[in-house]
Amino acid sequence: MTTTPTPTAAKKAAPKKIPNDLVANNPFVEFVKLYKNNPVLFVREVLNTEPDQWQIEFLNHIAQGNRRISVRSGHGVGKSTAASWAMIWYLFLRFPVKVVVTAPTSSQLYDALFAEVKRWVKVLPPMLFDQLEVKQDRIEVKDANEEAFISARTSRAEQPEALQGVHSDHVMLVGDEASGIPEKVFEAASGSMSGHNAVTLLLGNPVRSSGFFYDTHNRLAGDWVTMKVSCADSPRVSAAYIEEMKARYGEESNAYRIRVLGEFPKSDEDTVIPMELLDLAMNRDVEASPYAPLVWGLDVARFGSDRSALCKRRGNAVTEPIKTWKNLDLMQLTGAVVAEYEILPPSERPSEILVDSIGLGAGVVDRLRELNLPARGINVSESPAMGTTYRNLKAELWYKAKSWLEARDCRLPKDELLVAELATVRYSFTSNGKIQIEGKDEIRKRGLASPDKADAFCLTFASDAVIGMMGSKASTKWSQPLKRNLSRVA
Repeated sequence: MTTTPTPTAAKKAAPKKIPNDLVANNPFVEFVKLYKNNPVLFVREVLNTEPDQWQIEFLNHIAQGNRRISVRSGHGVGKSTAASWAMIWYLFLRFPVKVVVTAPTSSQLYDALFAEVKRWVKVLPPMLFDQLEVKQDRIEVKDANEEAFISARTSRAEQPEALQGVHSDHVMLVGDEASGIPEKVFEAASGSMSGHNAVTLLLGNPVRSSGFFYDTHNRLAGDWVTMKVSCADSPRVSAAYIEEMKARYGEESNAYRIRVLGEFPKSDEDTVIPMELLDLAMNRDVEASPYAPLVWGLDVARFGSDRSALCKRRGNAVTEPIKTWKNLDLMQLTGAVVAEYEILPPSERPSEILVDSIGLGAGVVDRLRELNLPARGINVSESPAMGTTYRNLKAELWYKAKSWLEARDCRLPKDELLVAELATVRYSFTSNGKIQIEGKDEIRKRGLASPDKADAFCLTFASDAVIGMMGSKASTKWSQPLKRNLSRVA
């Protein structure tokens, strides 16, 4: 009498063996054997490129079973490339596998790292590429889309669950520009990061001396493999670029430490605006408020090497790259500003044009007003409008700009020269304890360019047009003193 095996008996039955000839003739089995523990060979033979020495060390750390790797670096050393290679190798050589890549903003994520992943995916041989489905925010293995994928997720403090609940036999979490990833995101991801087969890769420019990324290189360094990659260590970065950064920022500045040396900033740096705030503002995903008044700031050149600069700001966003002109006389500069004004429809014209009126600027103000443009002269050497904290109005405006950046809901254009100017201006204290900002002559003595763009940007904070945001019509009484309404500055 024959009996049907019970479910329990079926479970205990020996698994079917795969025929030896099938294993021997299966190219994927050989592929796994060859590359499973050798990502460097995978990069060389499958992606057909040669990694730099630091990239080899990075990939070998993963192959050796290190679960937590944190890399701080200068700009342009190939960290996004190395991370992309690691993710693609992991996707093909582990199963089941979930790879999640994140960055503080969508532009940093999709325009930088995830775009780099897609670029290298296209380099794969056809027999591998054809196994993938490439979507806007996800790359899947077609026959196992829920079990084998790379997923892009933005890290936001208000949505810390972005990296939560990622569970699989093999998990890789990749954080790009890791200095900017909020602490809450790391806390939420701690469960996903704790698995025996979970690999966490953090990479970024070390823009602030605090936070989880900083801790991985300091307080938590015993639990992490850490790497520092200077621009000087990378064949991808030219000596000319390093010299340019040295001239732009100064060798002793925090900006040079971050962007070139891959070092965290000194906590005692005496610059007004930290690099962290500038990096975040350049990459932030915010739109200008449509109801905020448009304000222009115009810094007028005083010397042959200086440039006149025009900044346009609407509430929480500098709306376009800052324009500069060199070697224009008073009438020519006035004409250039008038042309910028008249090309716009009336609804897009500024409520105020704030002009540094010291020196030639006074003549520009007079001529603009003669032409019925809403110009107002700003003497930044006069007393501050609010309290006794600052030596003069210039210092107050720079700190207004800093507060605007600290609110972390604002946007700057991607302008490295503007960032260099904002990041290198220093403050000090007068004998009676007031804050003062370094003058242009002092900046030149340090071998740095005059901060013309930065000053134009700071001038926009001298506007009282923000009254319009409170339900009143913006002031057009150009003869009134600025200080009367400065307390309302946005």
